[in-house]
Amino acid sequence: METELSKRLGVEHAIFGFTPFPAVAAAITRAGGFGVLGAVRYTAPGDLARDLDWMQDHTDGLPYGLDVVMPAKKVEGVTEADVEAMIPDGHRRFVAKVLAEHGVPPLADGEASGWRITGWMEEVARGQLDVAFDYPVKLLANALGPPPADVVDRAHRHGVLVAALAGSARHARRHAEAGIDIVVAQGYEAGGHTGEIASMVLTPEVVDAVAPLPVLAAGGIGSGEQIAAGLALGAQGVWLGSIWLTTTEADLHSRALTAKLLAAGSGDTVRSRALTGKPARQLRTEWTDAWDDPEGPGALPMPLQGLLVADAVSRIQKYEAEPLLGTPVGQIVGRMTAERPVREVFDDLTRGFERAVTRLDRIAKRSRS
Repeated sequence: METELSKRLGVEHAIFGFTPFPAVAAAITRAGGFGVLGAVRYTAPGDLARDLDWMQDHTDGLPYGLDVVMPAKKVEGVTEADVEAMIPDGHRRFVAKVLAEHGVPPLADGEASGWRITGWMEEVARGQLDVAFDYPVKLLANALGPPPADVVDRAHRHGVLVAALAGSARHARRHAEAGIDIVVAQGYEAGGHTGEIASMVLTPEVVDAVAPLPVLAAGGIGSGEQIAAGLALGAQGVWLGSIWLTTTEADLHSRALTAKLLAAGSGDTVRSRALTGKPARQLRTEWTDAWDDPEGPGALPMPLQGLLVADAVSRIQKYEAEPLLGTPVGQIVGRMTAERPVREVFDDLTRGFERAVTRLDRIAKRSRS
């Protein structure tokens, strides 16, 4: 699975693996892919530095990247407290009502929320970059399109490539105009924030829109055959996230959540604003149903929703409130039926790719004879 982009980055296989878990990212890199560590939960620079130190010690000198969440437009002088003050009391009461109906206890006094993802705030993301550029990261990815121009320039000065996710050809063209190096064409099937267009349609549209920039296919990809399809559509690699959630190296902190993922089918996800305020594919639960109910108050825009529900999500996970328990995950969850090491998943991907290429070679030979 070698492409021009994988050779440029010095990796054996053009498989880019996004994950919030350092152990998973490092294992992807060691397996011959390109691990990308999600930074959104690192609210303290020291915590990110600690885990990047760990990555350095466990990637055998091989390349890896970092994924942040930053709006393209630079915003200054807005603090977390300013944003908190914008949350309506009615929404706070709604959260309390849903949790009370399901008997979810509060966190202990002084216990901080593990889901207080203030990484949605630009000032936090910039602090993450101050740490990251002290390490030999080879790729900076942004889930909300191109980061601000000064961040792109700073990355390039450090010799770091910049990638941005796009859900349409129109978005992809704007990314290219902003000077990014790689476009991730993320289809409707993907976990987390997604657009409205399916991967099979989106990938070739984006490839044509931004040529000659390299494109990574994303969304609903969890087999080697699907990787081959992405490359056949013109992509120079694939971006995989959900498939790593049930690996043995992943640290979900909840056996009940892992069990729900293993039992879920491809139809058991929903695009909901419940978690962040932007449409994000996740397991469908009574929590998402409550927020998507037309009779409810509706989700707030990002980053208000994420701050509003942070403590609630932590309580749901800590006490394993099964009807409410969920996580961002793509439709590929239907293939995630067993806990396996990253290396085993990776080996399955490469074998499936070889089968697909061999099958196409046979078809091509027959057509020429």
